[in-house]
Amino acid sequence: MTETVLEPVREPVLSVRDLSVSFRSDTRTVHAVDGVSYDLAPGEVLAVVGESGCGKSVTSMAVMGLLPPTAHIGGSIRLGGRELVGAHEKEFQKVRGKDIAMIFQEPMTSLNPVLTIGRQIGEVLRRHQGLSRKDARTRAVELLELVGIPAPQRRIDEYPHQLSGGMRQRVMIAIAVACDPSVLIADEPTTALDVTVQAGILEVLQSLRERLGTAIVLVTHDLGVVADAADRVLVMYAGRSVEQAPVHDLFGTARHPYTRGLLGAVLRPGGEGKRRLPEIPGLVPSLDSQPDACTFAPRCSRADDTCTGGRPGFKAIDPKAGADALHRAACWHPYGADAAADTAPAPDTTDTLDQEAGE
Repeated sequence: MTETVLEPVREPVLSVRDLSVSFRSDTRTVHAVDGVSYDLAPGEVLAVVGESGCGKSVTSMAVMGLLPPTAHIGGSIRLGGRELVGAHEKEFQKVRGKDIAMIFQEPMTSLNPVLTIGRQIGEVLRRHQGLSRKDARTRAVELLELVGIPAPQRRIDEYPHQLSGGMRQRVMIAIAVACDPSVLIADEPTTALDVTVQAGILEVLQSLRERLGTAIVLVTHDLGVVADAADRVLVMYAGRSVEQAPVHDLFGTARHPYTRGLLGAVLRPGGEGKRRLPEIPGLVPSLDSQPDACTFAPRCSRADDTCTGGRPGFKAIDPKAGADALHRAACWHPYGADAAADTAPAPDTTDTLDQEAGE
């Protein structure tokens, strides 16, 4: 079933429609992504959230054309009007790093340990912009300064192991934005970083967005980061989109039971030791098959025969809004706007970061 999503007022720089990704082996087929759709407008930050294994990273890798040959991709991915599904690897090489770039989750394994930082940044510049070795080095120093690395003239000749985790992540960002891409995919860019470094990385991304007008897909499981950095949120579960809304609407009036479960598990500042964090019962379903039903039904307290008898459409919460609806959910029995639920308010991440940094 193809989902219906809001078309932004601005022409999207990235449009994903009914994306499906499956991996086949001799014994089974895993449906990692099933019918995901979204649009990304210029300068917009779209956060993609969900539990581990829900398809966030696979969706991003499909957009980048980095999935292995065993992956079968369906649907449509249009970057600036160019269709990427079915494109040859040579086509991806032309746009990857130039029009669309990715910040990978673990920079220590993404950076080449035997090449200097300057050479790795310069490779992108020489390939896509045709710069000379000297000009590429000069531009690499500027990029290191742009992402907030001190003494860039010295750091450019260092190797990844000589940098801290936060600096390596900044180098990854410098490589990703070297050619001023229109779309930047950040896959868990703050994972395993301490809270002060995390704040610095988010500031860099925000600065790049303001300076370059780059649209960002922020893949994360950290709802505090979402509240601080995103404009819209796409919630995924078991390879499917279950809710999409502006960030303040999602935190204020989440409608899907799964989204409410995620928000209910947010640790509130000052609440440690006062209550047990609620957990979503049950387990994430196997992706060997995607049933024509709500995949969250086995874990949902609101589920009934309707939920197990058919797949819910991705519909506007307010039927009167029609095509202009900003808030959509795939649920047969969504919560109402005034329904009480044990969900956390939008985290004040600034205060939280300040408190933790001072401990």
